[in-house]
Amino acid sequence: MNDMNFREVTVEVAAAVPAEDVWMAMTDWSRQREWMVGTRVFVVAGDGRSVGSRLLGFTGLFDVGFVDLLEITEWEPPRRCRVRHAGSLLRGWAEFAVEPAGSGSTISWTECLRQPVALAGPLLAVGMRASLRRLAAGLR
Repeated sequence: MNDMNFREVTVEVAAAVPAEDVWMAMTDWSRQREWMVGTRVFVVAGDGRSVGSRLLGFTGLFDVGFVDLLEITEWEPPRRCRVRHAGSLLRGWAEFAVEPAGSGSTISWTECLRQPVALAGPLLAVGMRASLRRLAAGLR
């Protein structure tokens, strides 16, 4: 989206494992809390591995935070997954992508969010980068 009301943030990290291994870990929604900072994700409709599946994400500490409703809009294993943020606070989309890089891979995460949430872009990027680094480190 190149609408001025949206802001796009992308981070990339390298992983020492093949793209297929990253993909399986990254899209294991019930285990995302192990690497995604402050977030738990649950499949609430569909199988969680196809277009149309719906996810519920809770981001926060303890019971203080917000709920994000997500719908998988593109599913291209083992390379790319795009979701639509459909909650009342977050609007826009997010994408995980994995590309082979030698014997390892490159992981990217993009968030394209509606203002005013997107004003937190620099802070968002820090959390996204920390999360992807935790994911990559846990796959060694």
